[in-house]
Amino acid sequence: MDLAALNDIANKMVEKGKGILAADESSGTIKKRFDQINVESTENNRRDYREMLFRSEGMQHVSGVILFDETIRQNAADGTPLVKLIQDAGAVPGIKVDAGAKELAGAPGEKVTEGLDGLRERLAEYHAIGARFAKWRAVIDIAEDIPSQYCLNANAHALARYAALCQEAGIVPIVEPEVLMDGGHDIDRCAEVTEAALDALYAELFVQRVQLEGTVLKPNMVVSGKKNAVQAG
Repeated sequence: MDLAALNDIANKMVEKGKGILAADESSGTIKKRFDQINVESTENNRRDYREMLFRSEGMQHVSGVILFDETIRQNAADGTPLVKLIQDAGAVPGIKVDAGAKELAGAPGEKVTEGLDGLRERLAEYHAIGARFAKWRAVIDIAEDIPSQYCLNANAHALARYAALCQEAGIVPIVEPEVLMDGGHDIDRCAEVTEAALDALYAELFVQRVQLEGTVLKPNMVVSGKKNAVQAG
């Protein structure tokens, strides 16, 4: 692991005045968006859409771009890899690697994010293609009696395993333990759960020897639930 290189990438990703572009829509999600404008969701149309984004004016304000598996492998119409378009614009190419949130066994109403199987090999391939950061999202619901500590620990453990594998591959991990805004909880409950989720995450990162200088945290906003009659702020 080259910690200095990871730290340089992490600092570039959070450069002042810039932001990270999420262009990691799955094929299903982008089809829904294309359907709204009566555009067929073909591979070429998806490529043209992404190429338009990466060649647009204003890319100088983008520090990194999160890509989907299909996108990181695509070339522009002129044969230029989309990853190179991003690099030439001064941004860092990244890749979404989780396989989505699934029901957590023994915990009704709670979920854990999957995708660790084969991740070491996938990260090596993505690094060879040009990815220098990755993203993994855990989702944490607030409702009566949840989240459980079991759920927080399971997601923190998965996030930390992913992060350690990323750093081994020379890739900066974005760790995202997202406390969802759904539900009727108040802002204090959101703050309480967010703190507990972060505590669990950073305890696991320490245990699994993840170097924090080579990570980026994507936190959720601490807000009232959408169904709460009192909206803070």
